[in-house]
Amino acid sequence: MAIRMRWNIEAESLTRNRDLGVPSDRERICELIDANALAIHFQAIYSVLEHQPFGHEALTRIRAESPFSVEELFQKAMATGVISALDMQCRENAFEAASRLSFARKGGRLFLNICPETLLYPAHRAGLTDQLAEKWSIPKESIVLEITEQEAIRNYSLFKQSIEHYRERGYQIAIDDFGAGYGGLKMLSIIEPDFVKIDRHFISDIDKSMVKHNLVDSIATACHRIGIKVIAEGVEQEEELQAIMDMGIELVQGYLLHRPSPSLPETLPAFPVAVRTVPAPSDQTVIGDLALPVEPISPDEPVMQAFQRFIDNPGLRGLPVVEKGRVCGMLGRWRFLEHKMLGRFGYGFALNSYKTVGQILDPHFLLVAASSPLEEVARKISTRREEHLYDDICIDRGGKYLGTVPVSALLDAMTERSLSLARGTNPLTGLPGNELIQRQLQNMLSQNMHFDVCYLDLDHFKPFNDHYGFEKGDQVLRRLGQIAVEILQRQTGGDFGFVGHIGGDDFILVCRPKHAIPVCEQIIRSFEAERFLFHGPEALAAGGYRAEDREGNERLFGLLSLSIGIVSTEVNRAGSVAEIASLASEVKKAAKMQPGSAIVRDRRLKGRTAVAAVSP
Repeated sequence: MAIRMRWNIEAESLTRNRDLGVPSDRERICELIDANALAIHFQAIYSVLEHQPFGHEALTRIRAESPFSVEELFQKAMATGVISALDMQCRENAFEAASRLSFARKGGRLFLNICPETLLYPAHRAGLTDQLAEKWSIPKESIVLEITEQEAIRNYSLFKQSIEHYRERGYQIAIDDFGAGYGGLKMLSIIEPDFVKIDRHFISDIDKSMVKHNLVDSIATACHRIGIKVIAEGVEQEEELQAIMDMGIELVQGYLLHRPSPSLPETLPAFPVAVRTVPAPSDQTVIGDLALPVEPISPDEPVMQAFQRFIDNPGLRGLPVVEKGRVCGMLGRWRFLEHKMLGRFGYGFALNSYKTVGQILDPHFLLVAASSPLEEVARKISTRREEHLYDDICIDRGGKYLGTVPVSALLDAMTERSLSLARGTNPLTGLPGNELIQRQLQNMLSQNMHFDVCYLDLDHFKPFNDHYGFEKGDQVLRRLGQIAVEILQRQTGGDFGFVGHIGGDDFILVCRPKHAIPVCEQIIRSFEAERFLFHGPEALAAGGYRAEDREGNERLFGLLSLSIGIVSTEVNRAGSVAEIASLASEVKKAAKMQPGSAIVRDRRLKGRTAVAAVSP
């Protein structure tokens, strides 16, 4: 049996109520901790992009009979001064349970709840979480510490220091129950978390409440702009899931997908097929971009009014039926005129002319969110019944009718985009080229996102190409692109940013401001570690190689190195890609003036430029 760590509960007499002989709340809690009557269950956090678990949250449950619910247990522990002991016991239980279930081997992230009071508690010893992670062999980079927002924080300066301590140790940070507590946007701005978990109150019936819908949409938009991943908690209905996914929220948690369990599930229930909508990357065309504002008709209008609309507009293929802003059906031209107005034996007009539009609606129509990518809409069309295959598509935004899209327009757009993407990639590295880079940057600028642009330039590449040959030079370029992509993915989890190949030996990397320096430093370390593959051991040992320059003179050339200039939109209010490129030219020059590999980041403030070289 594992030897458990004992958590310090400050020594003071735990008096009982002598008259009633009933133990105090504090005594009951201490007894639960001493007996370790607390169990751990895991609930999956699901990725709608990959249709598989992104991670698991460790949830505390009480094994023995207890006068408290779990929520009351933590409230009483806080009120009686034993929250730190309880919190640390739950933390160790989670690590132990995850280790027992081979969490590290299965991969993913382990989400752990931490009370803010524990971080600020005078008796709390630094390093305990590190000790637990090492003891139970859980990699720190896979651990996400959830800080609840439900309690007031009075010393934000000390709290931020505590958070930064954990972040520097390799942990990721999440704000739990966002919107349900005291801190709100202030906590978000101070700790700049990696994840925000939106409280279940706002997710419940979000498809029926415009207020909740707009609030969550605003939170998700703000978080996505600054590169924070959003997790929707408490998803229990398919309609809720659909509304969440329409906003571009990629991570979901709730009973609809997985109920808490003492074990880590090998497989999860099949993802609800009816609502498989994958949010589109920001540089892709979405179906809403193609929407035509066809004037809708109300379900309360007489059928004859719809008939007249089709007669007056020979090009009208579909008539959306909308009630209070929401789409409730679609009248397709051919089926409406042939089936409803003519009918099988020619009696359709007599049978239906006195009815309302709502009484003759066909329940089979396709409604998709404006944010849906074209490929996802095409997949939905392919599953429709044959008689509905070429019906126009209804589009809504935030639950409100936006317009319609003919199937022919969708196919034309997909063809054009495929050709555009093929033209926009660099043929050597397969990375986005100039056209795609500019489009993506402009899109991010238009959304007021905060990001860093890192320009990577190879030093001494032209003489390297002349001496070693173009085939070797191409090998270097391909490998540098691979290194940049791999490190960006590893350091950031692939949650924000991209790598592009401008041309020649110039690359670009875009990421969140807090990741720029660590990512660039790691790229330099990894690239320099592979220089022996490019130059060979002799040149590497000599620190360079002798070769003729382009004037025919023999000289000593240095080894390949990297100069990286970083421009941050957090500091520079760039309004265009051209402005970013101009600023980058300055900082890249400063980087190339440094000996060997160097990083220079622009710290432009109030019109003055201060650049600082950073050694890897």
